[in-house]
Amino acid sequence: MFRVVIFLVSLGARATRSLCRRRADLVIENLALRQQVIALKKERPRPRLDDTDRAFWVALRASWAGWASRLLVVNADTVARWNRDRFRRYWAKISQQRHPGRPRVDAEIRRLVRMMAQDGWGAPRIQAELTKLGFLVSEMTVSRYLPRRPAEPDQVKRWVAFLRNHKDELVVPVGYLESQCQLPKAREQR
Repeated sequence: MFRVVIFLVSLGARATRSLCRRRADLVIENLALRQQVIALKKERPRPRLDDTDRAFWVALRASWAGWASRLLVVNADTVARWNRDRFRRYWAKISQQRHPGRPRVDAEIRRLVRMMAQDGWGAPRIQAELTKLGFLVSEMTVSRYLPRRPAEPDQVKRWVAFLRNHKDELVVPVGYLESQCQLPKAREQR
């Protein structure tokens, strides 16, 4: 709403200025003074400016160089502050995050990953097939959505038995490297 009002007022001011230069300044000045008179006629001891008044002065500030000399109701710095506040609110609204973090993968892609994983496919192959289908998903994301399979007890027992049987060969004894490598002896200093 405010952007439309600001745009229309600044467009009207620019059009008036472009038609006739000297007369345009008088028309705009007259418009600015009339707007202030309307604000002063409000039934309060101190005139309250609503959002349309603020939008009018912000638009006038953007389109007319002599706006500050004709401003009587408020200070020129106040109008500049209104413009800064409007700018800050606008960009805060645009940059506001709706959902923090990475965007979720579509349900269709998650369903495809689960179907392919049931056929015994791994993450690299699933990622390649999804890329061929036109879905841009990384291999890491595919592996994140793969169903977790519990370890088979027989495989775990065999692995533990292997580690027990070969622990002496897998772990290097403390003095082994020193006995195998001939390191130069330190020279005696005289």
